[in-house]
Amino acid sequence: MMAKTSETCLQRSTDLLMNSPDTVAIFLPLGLFAVMFAVGLSLSVKDFSALLSRPGVLVLGGLLQLVLLPLLGLAVVALFGLPAVLAAGLMIVTFAPGGATSNLICLLCRADTALSVSLTVLSGLIIPFTLPVLSVLALQQLQLGNLAIDFPVGATIGKLLAIGVLPVILGMLCRHWQTGFCIRAQRWIKAAAALVMLVVVITLTAAQIQGLMQLLPVLAPAILTLATGAMLLAYMAGHKLRVGTPRALTLAIETGIQNAGTGLVITAVVLQNNEMSVAVLLYGIFMQVPALGLIIWRNLPGRSGHSPAILR
Repeated sequence: MMAKTSETCLQRSTDLLMNSPDTVAIFLPLGLFAVMFAVGLSLSVKDFSALLSRPGVLVLGGLLQLVLLPLLGLAVVALFGLPAVLAAGLMIVTFAPGGATSNLICLLCRADTALSVSLTVLSGLIIPFTLPVLSVLALQQLQLGNLAIDFPVGATIGKLLAIGVLPVILGMLCRHWQTGFCIRAQRWIKAAAALVMLVVVITLTAAQIQGLMQLLPVLAPAILTLATGAMLLAYMAGHKLRVGTPRALTLAIETGIQNAGTGLVITAVVLQNNEMSVAVLLYGIFMQVPALGLIIWRNLPGRSGHSPAILR
């Protein structure tokens, strides 16, 4: 019954969704470039050397992001019987670990923000290569072979490097050459980047609002299950390995909070598929629900103690 309802909603949404190719193709990559440039402005070479001082927890975080979440995504897609195209959109977003949003949530949760930024940098170096390949595998597994065949893996790797890695390098170089100016301008650049991304998200949401509302009952339970389950499992893993409460929270946030902007690059720019983009947009919205719960929980009176960290 659920599968039949899902297919009906999907068919209706196909006629309701609207394309905004210029906005997506131009402003979405531009917004992501600006966000990652702002991240680069906050980094220096010594921050990368600091990555080597915490190999254990970084490896754990990478495994949770790149292995646990996609596997959990497969289980959730099967459990809720999502249509193939929506399942593909949800799987693609599981391949894109969180960025600036997860850093902010970690700050608000009084988690280990330095670890969060380190994981953002680490995943930013990895996903340009893993995301296109895993996306093709997901499309093939979901019997969307026509999309998999036409997927430009090489070009997508280049695009992700251009909007994810290059701006970080440029930001670091700018900070090295003009440290004082970059420190002063960092706040304004972050604000401008956030504004560009906000305009893109609002435009996409407005263009696809009817489709979003149609598919909300289908996708919302699956997304909430996936995001909440990912956070709980990651926190439990960190707690079990005694990384300390702030780091365990960081692992939970970094696992459940995904980079919807990068996911939209794949679904809206590369694949130009509205239904997949709806799944990514809704994940970007509903992943905030368990995150908000964590923020409230961490800021309740009496929540100031930290457990000792064992895994470095």
